[in-house]
Amino acid sequence: MKPKVASKTPLPIKVKAGEKYFWCSCGESSNQPFCDGAHKGSTFVPKLVIFDTDKEVWWCGCKHTSSENGLCDGAHKQITD
Repeated sequence: MKPKVASKTPLPIKVKAGEKYFWCSCGESSNQPFCDGAHKGSTFVPKLVIFDTDKEVWWCGCKHTSSENGLCDGAHKQITD
């Protein structure tokens, strides 16, 4: 099963050190790029990410990243449909 492409561009968001973020891996969440539980009943699970410092990060919106933490790795550039 492939994830739904929620966005063909990365999603920039400022994150805070020590806070828990749950990145949506299925693409079905209405709270992109974060999980809202829409994956329930599927094989997808959200990815827990905690940062060491406050900063802006670019979350993967296409859901095809190879990154362990849900951050953009440029995979959206390979999506053709």
